[in-house]
Amino acid sequence: MTELHRRDPVEYPEGTPPLEEEAAANLSASIDPDWERDGTRLLRRTWTFKDFNGAFGFATRVALVVERAFHHPELTIGWGRVTVGLTTHTVGGLSENDFIVAARLDRLG
Repeated sequence: MTELHRRDPVEYPEGTPPLEEEAAANLSASIDPDWERDGTRLLRRTWTFKDFNGAFGFATRVALVVERAFHHPELTIGWGRVTVGLTTHTVGGLSENDFIVAARLDRLG
């Protein structure tokens, strides 16, 4: 099986159901344990930095990764921190795409 970060995100049509709990739990095992999962609705992770410039630089790298994946998170930048929230709007919760992007972001730092 292809490593999660190497998989290509796919487009899910409106009305596709979110992942079932078992599938979400299995995919969670493939990403950094710092990701918090809200059931099958949302993945969220916060990274910390020593200053705003570090946070902003990281957020810029996040933006480049997610743009290439055509999967855009909720992104919050503050002094010394960046929080990323992943969900797939067309499915109303988590899809494999969220875990693919999470695995790619894990490789940033």
